[in-house]
Amino acid sequence: MRVLVTGGAGFIGSHIVDGLLAAGDEPYIVDDLSTGRRANLRPEVPFFEVDIRDPGQMAEVFDEVRPQAVCHQAAQMSVTLSMREPAFDAEVNIVGLLRLLENSVRTQVSRFVFASSGGALYGDVETPADEQHPQSPLSAYGISKAVGEQYLKFFARERGLSCVALRYANVYGPRQNPEGEAGVVAIFSTKLLSGERPTIFGDGSLVRDYVFVKDVAAANLLAIQKPFANAFTAINIGTGIGTTVQGLANDIRAACQQVWDRRNSHQSVPEPGYGPPRAGDLRSSLISPALARQILGWQPTVTLAAGLQETVDWFAQR
Repeated sequence: MRVLVTGGAGFIGSHIVDGLLAAGDEPYIVDDLSTGRRANLRPEVPFFEVDIRDPGQMAEVFDEVRPQAVCHQAAQMSVTLSMREPAFDAEVNIVGLLRLLENSVRTQVSRFVFASSGGALYGDVETPADEQHPQSPLSAYGISKAVGEQYLKFFARERGLSCVALRYANVYGPRQNPEGEAGVVAIFSTKLLSGERPTIFGDGSLVRDYVFVKDVAAANLLAIQKPFANAFTAINIGTGIGTTVQGLANDIRAACQQVWDRRNSHQSVPEPGYGPPRAGDLRSSLISPALARQILGWQPTVTLAAGLQETVDWFAQR
């Protein structure tokens, strides 16, 4: 199957490309490299350096590739930036999405998979939210993801496009960008391995659901291939297990210490520092993976401890 992966040079997108190649599919990558990296590109995969908001260039990509499926991972993903610049967030996450949906209908794409966000949609939840949980986005980023899903419903209903929204929990793993603010595991790992003190915003009591990137990539491959009863389907992709930011920091410190111990280094991993809470941050975000098990046959396979060690080891090698 020919699959166009937007954001394919990015963190999650590049893992999806790996999965597609392993499955014998034909991935094609669209990425403007604003956050994606050339190092994540595979030489055998056709690459288009294009901004998804550009109508002319996107039309040319679709005409050349004629994809059978689109896996849309490109996004403005910073909650903080969305709070500061909501118009820019909407340009990328809403207008960019519309360019893709319009071209998908025009070229008769059979399946459109959208990277949505469970935490940003559901707002503060103390127990794992299912897909029927009322939506209460607190950030501009969350609002743009909610609007994006409404457009998917519209194109499914009015244009007959088969659409799947995968509502991610907090995704982490190798290749995550440590230079923004959305990838706490990558940020903590790189700072601690460099002997720097990472910053916990607030008192460390915020609770998150962390899911490993390779499990997320596997969910995307299933969403591309599986038949669905409805033209639009929303599915949570998470673990349902909560971890505090302080607990996460402790676990990453332990994984970093293992790296130093293996190197017979006497370096001690520093303690994190603390800063003021950030606007738009949720107190607690948990999502239930029950529907994913039921209709995708998917469930997370990588424990947090194993995933953190693999991630820290990856950053340590670099």
